[in-house]
Amino acid sequence: MNDSPVRPERRERGIALVMALLVLLVISVICAALMLSVQVETKISGRDDRRSQALSLAEAGVAEAVSRIRSGEVPDTLNPRMATQIYLVNPGNVPVLGNDSTGLATAQPAGKWLAYSGSRPGDQVLTVTYRTDVARTTIYRYDDTRNPSIQTATGQPIFVITSTGRKGTDTRTVVTEVIQKPFHPEIKAALVADVDIKLNGNCVVCGYNHEIATPFGSGEKGRAGINSCVPHETGDGDILGAWSTGAINAGGAALPYGQPVATSPNQTGFYSGPWDPLGIPQADFYGMTGAPYTAVPASLKGIVYIDNDGVPQNQSGAWGVTSTTGEGLLYVDGDLNITGPFTYKGLVYVEGNLTTTGDVWLLGSIVARGKSGVNLGGGATVLFSSEAIQLAVAKFAGQFVTLSWREK
Repeated sequence: MNDSPVRPERRERGIALVMALLVLLVISVICAALMLSVQVETKISGRDDRRSQALSLAEAGVAEAVSRIRSGEVPDTLNPRMATQIYLVNPGNVPVLGNDSTGLATAQPAGKWLAYSGSRPGDQVLTVTYRTDVARTTIYRYDDTRNPSIQTATGQPIFVITSTGRKGTDTRTVVTEVIQKPFHPEIKAALVADVDIKLNGNCVVCGYNHEIATPFGSGEKGRAGINSCVPHETGDGDILGAWSTGAINAGGAALPYGQPVATSPNQTGFYSGPWDPLGIPQADFYGMTGAPYTAVPASLKGIVYIDNDGVPQNQSGAWGVTSTTGEGLLYVDGDLNITGPFTYKGLVYVEGNLTTTGDVWLLGSIVARGKSGVNLGGGATVLFSSEAIQLAVAKFAGQFVTLSWREK
């Protein structure tokens, strides 16, 4: 056996070789780890990007749902079981739904659909409901004048929008609660005028506060007897029946009611314009009404402003309305003659004289600045309803407030 000692230079070369191999091994391990990290980060980045896009798509779905509520296509019927689903289908291909449900085709441009709903019923279809109790028998509302503001008695109904955005295999679902922007009407009476008021025949003017669900025809014979409006009174918020800066004459079988008194003549402080009873600035009012009609439109459902010359509050026009149903705000810069049958929910504001004949039934309030007088003939029934004014005007004003947002 050769027991000669290893030369020092050979031992040093061996150690150097081992160290070099170790360094190469460490470098290769580090490189592999870095490459794996880059791959993982790329995958994570890609998924984060898809999830971000899916969230943006879900938000786009919320935007369409709000626009369909604003347009009236989502039924604002105050039915707690209401459900509206918006499908990614062309018109005519909407699935058949149940009695309390409404199906709509997406309003997106053809061929450019964003993936925030589905084409068949399922939990990923863009859906609008009311916020309700578990049994779906009572709607929750928002009233910023109450504490707590979310309750079931007064205010704007709360809509719940559920939208799921999809990008590849990634989905994001958001649940958003919205309300139509509230109004805080400042109404003096069921009937308000800046001139003399004449109540003729068997007309009824009632300042007791009525719920928006008051059935048509209620109160036509007053607060007693058949079709009494008393069962539909809210129990608070009652006001005068009629208020005027001039005289108030109730002739024949006319029935004025209100609190603290039925009529209040010879007052001061009539409104400066239709924005006052709505409790909003003048600029906001004209921004809400937009350009006026010069003639009475076919539908009085919405925010309707009628003016013959475009000069605000000059009382220059004169129009007649007959045999129609309306809801919202009717603002007329001139005289208005209403011939029944006519039914309306909301606020009617007339800059000129107001005359009614025949069957007229209004839930809300009438305000007439007048030039020579306001004359309500037999068959006219005006029932004050703060809820009808608030909800009807807000429904068509087109402004929404988000109460809550969460990811599901």
